[in-house]
Amino acid sequence: MRWLHLTVVIVFAVVILAFVWQNFEFVVVSFLGFHVRTPLAVMIGLAYLLGMATGGSLWALLRRSIHGSKFTELR
Repeated sequence: MRWLHLTVVIVFAVVILAFVWQNFEFVVVSFLGFHVRTPLAVMIGLAYLLGMATGGSLWALLRRSIHGSKFTELR
């Protein structure tokens, strides 16, 4: 089973590297008067990390809220 996981990780890494290699054009992103010029792959990676952070926080908040409502119902 360990070899299967290692194979999946290696395949995933190769796919990510191929994506980065093919999407190295520069893009300009503007937000509130700020302009950033960066490779497309970097921008997608940053958006993914931001989504991971906010999605994880939202999931934890919802889980805590559901747990709290169940706890108050039992009282």
